[in-house]
Amino acid sequence: QVDILMRNFLPCYRGQLAASILRQISRELGPQEPAGSQLLRSKKLPRVREHRGPLTQLRGHPPRWQPIFCVLRGDGRLEWFSHKEEYENGGHPLGSTALTGYTLLTSQREYLRLLDALCPDSLGDHTQEEPDSLLEVPVSFPLFLQHPFRQHLCFSAATREAQHAWRLALQGGIRLRGTVLQRSQAPAARAFLDAVRLYRQHQGHFGDDDVTLGSDAEVLTAVLMREQLPALRAQTLPGLRGSGRARAWAWTELLDAVHAAVLAGASAGLRAFQPEKDELLASLEKTIRPDVDQLLRQRARVAGRLRTDIRGPLESCLRREVDPQLPRVVQTLLRTVEASLQAVRTLLAQGMDRLSRRLRQSPSGTRLRREVYSFGEMPWDLALMQTCYREAERSHGRLGQLAAPFGFLGMQSLVFGAQDLAQQLIADAVATFLQLADQCLTMALNCDQAAQRLERVRGRVLKELPEFEGDVLAMGSQALTSEGIYEDVIRGCLLQRIDRELKKTLGANDVSCTLDGCLEVPWEQEGADEETEAEREGGTCPRQPGSGAQIQPLCPPPSQGTFQS
Repeated sequence: QVDILMRNFLPCYRGQLAASILRQISRELGPQEPAGSQLLRSKKLPRVREHRGPLTQLRGHPPRWQPIFCVLRGDGRLEWFSHKEEYENGGHPLGSTALTGYTLLTSQREYLRLLDALCPDSLGDHTQEEPDSLLEVPVSFPLFLQHPFRQHLCFSAATREAQHAWRLALQGGIRLRGTVLQRSQAPAARAFLDAVRLYRQHQGHFGDDDVTLGSDAEVLTAVLMREQLPALRAQTLPGLRGSGRARAWAWTELLDAVHAAVLAGASAGLRAFQPEKDELLASLEKTIRPDVDQLLRQRARVAGRLRTDIRGPLESCLRREVDPQLPRVVQTLLRTVEASLQAVRTLLAQGMDRLSRRLRQSPSGTRLRREVYSFGEMPWDLALMQTCYREAERSHGRLGQLAAPFGFLGMQSLVFGAQDLAQQLIADAVATFLQLADQCLTMALNCDQAAQRLERVRGRVLKELPEFEGDVLAMGSQALTSEGIYEDVIRGCLLQRIDRELKKTLGANDVSCTLDGCLEVPWEQEGADEETEAEREGGTCPRQPGSGAQIQPLCPPPSQGTFQS
């Protein structure tokens, strides 16, 4: 199955590498629009905050609670050792896992409901087990890591404070491991994500979910596991020994073994493709850059013909299917971003005010340097940033309301995206504040004069923040393929509607927001707002079903002959 996946996926990947290189070159050579914000870009990359300490873990056969020493590495890997000395002496861990795709639960009741749902046929059997059976004994400060395709990890902390610290650390590791591709600016990363989407569309999946969280090998593993999970359950679940929760626990162990085998195969396939990919990227750069103007003109001609051919039916379909739903979708997404942004503003203002107070109260150079260092570390302080992250997490249920009407299941990706945005904004604002402060403060100033200058810098930095509200809705585009150009034309019309709705909503709310560049209309859209005769007469387009798994294209692609020059 892994070999079949790689054979079908790599052609999509090769095509999207060419598309991504063309897109990158066209942006480099195109007119540079003025930036929406003057914040400096922080040079520090988001990182997982390392954490370590003693825990107890449910492990062994039969599973028992045993003391361990746990370490969260900076790359988002969790390791556990038999004791602290084993870790300090460089010994091998008892076990380890990358945190990609896990969900953290701190409620034993909630976790047991989830565990019972894994094997519904044997639900209730656990009442006949021994009194000390799996997780029957209450756990005071639990940390349950659940994964759809991996063995669950059950830990327990000694105190509520330790549980809280581990919760923050683990949630940060899960998020940063999950969004590694989304945060990357490399053309290959964008090409990979587009290739996964196209591959899944060819497999009949037109909805959106969280399958693209993780590294390239982890994403392909999740794609294949989702495809094979129904057959795997039907073939193996009836033969598992045990009952109730013990049977569900055995099922997660089996899934973990299958996941490890698939991940190893996907990793090997991508490693084997790496030399070809490097050579292909270098070759594309050499061949596309000299002819980029001709390629873009050719693409514009094809897109123009397509836009004329499908505008009537497409506009009619968008008016019927999209326009009535768009205000609701925009309001839902903007509330998620606005709440996080307000928390960012509050946190940043508090940090800058604290610096000014320290400067007035204690002119000690040592004390001030310590405060400046603490302020610079704010984007990576899990406890401080939790106020911003919590606002995004609270929107999870509201985003879930988009599942039924639109087949949208990517709630976690959107939450992570809002949290990544909050962290990047804080990092950029902190970097900007520190640089401006360094430029305006001199040894000749007394404490009051220095504090007054910091106040001016504070106002300047906060003034820049609202201009980022649309960034979380940014989207990419396809390049010079028939399928890609066709999809671009449809997406361009849709993005124009989204842009108009955003401006209308933000204007009604009296929110200062610069939308230029926030919604990237794919390539050129000259004449896209002109009304055609077909529109006035009213075209038709088949009504779309509500299920994301069954969605068909808005309008069927034209035949291949349409693209002939």
